Amino acid sequence: MMAAPIRQHATYEDLMKVPDTMVAEIIEGELYAWPRPGGPHARFASAIGMDVGTPYDRGRGGPGDWWILHEPELHVGQNVLVPDVGGWRRERMPEIPRDHIFSVPPDWICEVLSPSNSRIDRIKKMPIYARHEVAYAWLVDPIEQTLEVKRLENGRWSDLALYGGDDTFRAEPFELVEIDLASIWGPPPS
Repeated sequence: MMAAPIRQHATYEDLMKVPDTMVAEIIEGELYAWPRPGGPHARFASAIGMDVGTPYDRGRGGPGDWWILHEPELHVGQNVLVPDVGGWRRERMPEIPRDHIFSVPPDWICEVLSPSNSRIDRIKKMPIYARHEVAYAWLVDPIEQTLEVKRLENGRWSDLALYGGDDTFRAEPFELVEIDLASIWGPPPS
């Protein structure tokens, strides 16, 4: 079941009225809001941000030519989207904005799916990312323990790879980083 918008024909002022305890987005004119992510969701977003960010953003063992940010507020067209993690090549966005609004679309996004937002992320947000030429998307399902790697080609998403369980992999656009999924998922919940 897809989450229902809490307001049609929403404005940024409507979004600003949503409590800080929630993540709010305007998607194709509709306001959606979700509680802050649960533990597995937050864990994966944080871990992937650190794994990718250390060499690509901080330059430790890698090029340091990206900005890797947790929950950036993207203003693309009339949409306000909040991916779990976003990445920009510094050649496209030389400086991070001083405020919380990012108007340059990222080069890469990572969306961590949850039962409340999975269909919204896939059906509504992915086409918006494609329209605004986000080159790469990683979709992660921490419950199913899967990670999908997608690349934008001619305005459409191509599936590059699917990883899961205890896979260790390197994936576009961050091939320098070896990611060990088992270390991110952690032991099964008790």
